[in-house]
Amino acid sequence: MKLYREEDGDGHPLLLITGLGYAIWSWQRQIPVWSQSFRVIAVENRGTGRSPKPPGPYSIEAMADDAAEALDGRRAHVAGFSMGGYIAQTLALRHPQLVEKLVLVCTGTGGPDYLPTPAETIATWEAYADRSPPAFARASMPLSFAPGWTDEHPEEFEQLLADRLEYPTPPECWRAQYDACWRFVEQVLPVDEIVAPTLVVHGDADRIVPYENGVALARRIPSSTLVEFPGAGHLLFLEEPARFNAAVGDFLG
Repeated sequence: MKLYREEDGDGHPLLLITGLGYAIWSWQRQIPVWSQSFRVIAVENRGTGRSPKPPGPYSIEAMADDAAEALDGRRAHVAGFSMGGYIAQTLALRHPQLVEKLVLVCTGTGGPDYLPTPAETIATWEAYADRSPPAFARASMPLSFAPGWTDEHPEEFEQLLADRLEYPTPPECWRAQYDACWRFVEQVLPVDEIVAPTLVVHGDADRIVPYENGVALARRIPSSTLVEFPGAGHLLFLEEPARFNAAVGDFLG
């Protein structure tokens, strides 16, 4: 499937993959920095932003193949957050020739030891998932930040909310991605076979994908490094962009 993508900058390709229901806007504090050193290729997964919105079911495998197609055969560094991390892992296993280095942000891999999303978060998602995108985003998005962050940054939050709603994700597409995520974490992915050098970044106040999943992921991927962001939430790259951008830049070289 041909995804909507934006490319900027020169240098080695760097593919950016977004999380559940999110679009390119979520990388807004990374693209201007990283495009000074890399050829940034930012994609919007099927069902989100300006990409096609086919009916479900979706799968992480299909979305990984979508991302591979967006590379047009180019070997790239690949960064993904949350569901985008599921896609990036799968891309590295299904298309290893396309992946040079891997950056996995606030994500995990499945199996019996996977720590599920907290019940409070799931309850909020389920209560609002079939409502309008503005109602769903306003109710659920605060949980993607560290506790108290949205209260401390009200104007910033409103701007990010507006950016999210410019090209909203339809409820049925969000649900198709959500179901794909649950199927992914029920299986055991052979991430110990990933050969790409990998950076795992996780905040210990993540209320979507608990921090312990990042620790377990880094432990299983042979050539990996874990960087913890104390007190940071799921969208730590929006909360602490300077530190995050520097950590990724150092890793990619």
